[in-house]
Amino acid sequence: MNDTAKQDRYDEAAKEIAAVIEGETNLVARMATVSNILHHAFEHYFWTGFYLVDPDKPDELVIGPYQGTLGCLRIPFGKGVCGAAAASRETQLVEDVHAFPGHIACDARSESEIVAPVFDGQGALIAVFDVDSDKKAMFDEIDRAGIERILKESFATT
Repeated sequence: MNDTAKQDRYDEAAKEIAAVIEGETNLVARMATVSNILHHAFEHYFWTGFYLVDPDKPDELVIGPYQGTLGCLRIPFGKGVCGAAAASRETQLVEDVHAFPGHIACDARSESEIVAPVFDGQGALIAVFDVDSDKKAMFDEIDRAGIERILKESFATT
């Protein structure tokens, strides 16, 4: 998929997500919709989903709505790509997960990954959005911009 086609696909997915979640206030329903639509919009998405900040353990992520194979149930802040995104509150774009220090292999077939923090309307971290591919170097700045835009539009009003 060339860059223009990828950008167009993110634009289409953003419109579809916005239309489906309009008026929906339930966070899990919104997350399930985002993960489902994005997972099916891109062939390079192997695992797509959310890890939520656990209100009972605020330095830990717990599995949320996702598409794909079984995910890890819990991830501490600072551990692996998801934990790094939660701790730094910055998107992590990893071309080769096996070269990432402390990578957590929830599925051994994962080769590259992008994880973006998810913030609510007050700017509080509520989750991270994790996408894995079974091929190396499948994510780039177009993915980063598309995902970050969709997350902001979908959750900054909650």
